[in-house]
Amino acid sequence: MKLTILGCGGSAGVPLIGCDCGVCHSDNPKNIRSRASVLFETSEGARILVDSSPDLRMQALQAGISTIDALILTHAHADHCHGLDDVRSFNFHKNAAIDLYADAPTMTEVQQRFEYIFREHKHAFGWYKPEFTCHVVEGGSGEGLPYNITLFPQIHGRIETLGVRIGDMAYSTDVNHLSEAAFNALEGVRVWVVDCLRTLPAPSHAHLELTLSWIERVKPERAILTHMSHEFDYDVLNAALPKGVEMAFDGMEIV
Repeated sequence: MKLTILGCGGSAGVPLIGCDCGVCHSDNPKNIRSRASVLFETSEGARILVDSSPDLRMQALQAGISTIDALILTHAHADHCHGLDDVRSFNFHKNAAIDLYADAPTMTEVQQRFEYIFREHKHAFGWYKPEFTCHVVEGGSGEGLPYNITLFPQIHGRIETLGVRIGDMAYSTDVNHLSEAAFNALEGVRVWVVDCLRTLPAPSHAHLELTLSWIERVKPERAILTHMSHEFDYDVLNAALPKGVEMAFDGMEIV
């Protein structure tokens, strides 16, 4: 089982356009954060992409990803789904439709926003757009999903997002409240990649103190912070984190 951090930045990425701060002008490549997305690879060789960020094309090139077996959308915010058109390259190499999993509100919004993708595909013209086999997962239920996927509900401000667990690894992006159902789904997890936007509280994301309190409760062997803003310098924060907790960086591989 392997989990690759394709991107670990906030909605605008790091560096921010026009920002003069030290992190945005850092020489440390671990302070360059594309928009958040991860790739799970199972021991059987299945590849499950979580979210299609606007930076998906470069993420796939840098990680050497030519195709995937499934795409899970955690929610329909732009930084998590506006790379959807780039999935057509994965269709080309797989030469087949790709399974798409999302809850009902996310699926509806994506199908409206990217209406052209979900029209009939004329295969005689090749993979000129993505093609999906759509699976609506109501209420974050993980029952009946392939690849040992468990999905659980998370609160992200005024909307709900999906947390993802496959085997003993879990991914919780874009969340500021976890229910008891979510904590139950995370029980016994070995690796947890979890939202941590900034130092001060945010209206729809976890901040450092809140994230660390969740980690203390879940007690994974390894906790990795993601969806981070330019407030966090990799070397400075990483050195101050508790044992077993570390910052993500683009291209990080976890086994």
